[in-house]
Amino acid sequence: MAPARQIHQLLGEFKMQHGALWDACIAYETWGQLNYQKDNAVLLFTGLSPSAHAASSTLDPSSGWWEQMLGKGKPIDTDKYFVICVNSLGSCFGSTGPASINPQTNTIYGLDFPVLTIEDIAIGGQAVIESLGITQLHAVIGASMGGMTAIAHSILYPDVAESLVSISGTARAQPFSIAIRSVQREMIRSDPIWNNGSYDSPPSMGLRLARKLGMLSYRSAAEFEQRFGRELVPEERQTGDTFGIDFEVESYLDAHANKFIGTFDANSYLYLSRAMDLFDVADHGGSVSHGLARVGARKAMVIGVETDLLFPIQQQREIAQGLDNGEREVEFHALPSLQGHDAFLVDMDRFRPLLCDFFNCAMNQPGQLHSI
Repeated sequence: MAPARQIHQLLGEFKMQHGALWDACIAYETWGQLNYQKDNAVLLFTGLSPSAHAASSTLDPSSGWWEQMLGKGKPIDTDKYFVICVNSLGSCFGSTGPASINPQTNTIYGLDFPVLTIEDIAIGGQAVIESLGITQLHAVIGASMGGMTAIAHSILYPDVAESLVSISGTARAQPFSIAIRSVQREMIRSDPIWNNGSYDSPPSMGLRLARKLGMLSYRSAAEFEQRFGRELVPEERQTGDTFGIDFEVESYLDAHANKFIGTFDANSYLYLSRAMDLFDVADHGGSVSHGLARVGARKAMVIGVETDLLFPIQQQREIAQGLDNGEREVEFHALPSLQGHDAFLVDMDRFRPLLCDFFNCAMNQPGQLHSI
């Protein structure tokens, strides 16, 4: 069986905002068929940690990270749309990142990898669609870091995407989320095994702690109360350690941390995390409002979650209001999901209808912000 993952190589120098790469690669997967007019393509950007495998396919039947949203008969219907999901530049699932070999030195990049920005990731995604002969997108879409990247793409390439969907994203990193990610990076860098980025085995303790703190910021206190309460782990799972795991919520965090260690590169985490901190739409016009004015999409949907601790709902509201220039149709949805920032991955009953309507209904008249 042929692999679902495809690779686009950026031959020669790939200029970044703070450096350059040579012969860089961008990994991606596709679903559906590109139509004759080549105008039914949807470009999907991911959050910090997912690969390009957003959904199952005949080439790779394993479930993807957005399995319930993408595919035949689903909200983003692959009988209708040709979907391209890219693995972010700087990541560790096929795209060039800190764990890749630098062709100029024949050694692993490590911390010699250039400072990464959200704009660099957007430019990498654009290179992929151009390699496929696509000049016009039906939509660009992303959630979390992907929402930031989708906005950056529509600013950098205003004539490419007809529509924009930003889910639980932000126009600029805010102090609280910067602080959270700064502590996560310090946890990784404080692990002796990290060795200034030159490690042979994963800095497991640092990654575990960073992931645990991440899970606390991805979910909400209300969900933890409803889901776990003060439930204790069964006696057979207790270790007898005075400071071991006694509560189910601790076991939940531990399981997610252990799973993450074996799947994600520590330096990639550092670079992508920092890219989120550095992103500021105001860099593209002097203010957030002027930056958002450069978005070229004629139709936009912005979705936020009221319990999102990491990207609070007012940040999505700011995006929607900034996009509402009287000339484009803008929808804003504030969802009461308990799952916080991660709701777009799990609360499908709320997210599916919104995406289904957006991708399968004709445009309304522009000039009015529809807030639900």
